[in-house]
Amino acid sequence: MASSDAPIDVGHVALVVRDLDKVATFYQQVLGLEPLTSDGEIRRLGARGTTLLELRQDKAARVRAPREAGLFHTAFLLPSHQELANWLGHIARIRAPIQGASDHLVSEAIYLVDPEGNGIEVYADTPQDTWQHSAAGIIMSTEHLDLNALLSDADADWQGMPRGSVIGHVHLQVGAIPEAEAFYTGVLGMKLKTRYPGGSFYASGDYHHHLATNIWNSRGAKPLAGGETGLAEVVLRATKSEHDALAARAGQTGEILTLVDPWNIPLTITTKDETHVG
Repeated sequence: MASSDAPIDVGHVALVVRDLDKVATFYQQVLGLEPLTSDGEIRRLGARGTTLLELRQDKAARVRAPREAGLFHTAFLLPSHQELANWLGHIARIRAPIQGASDHLVSEAIYLVDPEGNGIEVYADTPQDTWQHSAAGIIMSTEHLDLNALLSDADADWQGMPRGSVIGHVHLQVGAIPEAEAFYTGVLGMKLKTRYPGGSFYASGDYHHHLATNIWNSRGAKPLAGGETGLAEVVLRATKSEHDALAARAGQTGEILTLVDPWNIPLTITTKDETHVG
């Protein structure tokens, strides 16, 4: 199962930024997102016509502190190991700094940060038939990723974010794990797939995770007050049956559902075309 084949997946992420031009240029030059629409202080970027990222400019926004609740990273999922290798060749050529790289067993991931401190992961999944499970859930780890070996697999110049790229998952900073698990498995209805010390991973269907929450930097964080930079909303797409079940749990009606988790992190749920659900 691909991330986007699940009954609920991530459509796109919206960020509040202070310098729209600078941040948009970064995502275009470094990640290869293409500009799709621009409406005053809102700009949408994506891959082959599909919106993956929405940037909302607010020059007066308060800069969110690193220990507050909010975004840990937005994870851009590339269609293959080969595309990840080609992208690595691109960022090596332009000398874009990275923060780290990991083999998570279920994926190969490279981490970086945008000009306003928003975390980014660019990754490719390993073959699903190699994923391992235990009684506690899917087995994930954080192992060394050999970037030289990955780079040696590059076979073409990067031509921008390829067709089939999606937001594979979104990782959030929260104040406490029990409350996070109660919301994301209860109200949102996702499965708890695995736990790390201080972190929990949730998914729809058989994917390894669509959302994650951790307290590594934010233990005890209070609910967001609003007006800060960073995550504006995560837009999820759900099949009609999942959408209706979620609406019933949340006590809402309508095609677009709006939720906030215990830290005032906004989630918007829309419906998806079920013909593309595996």
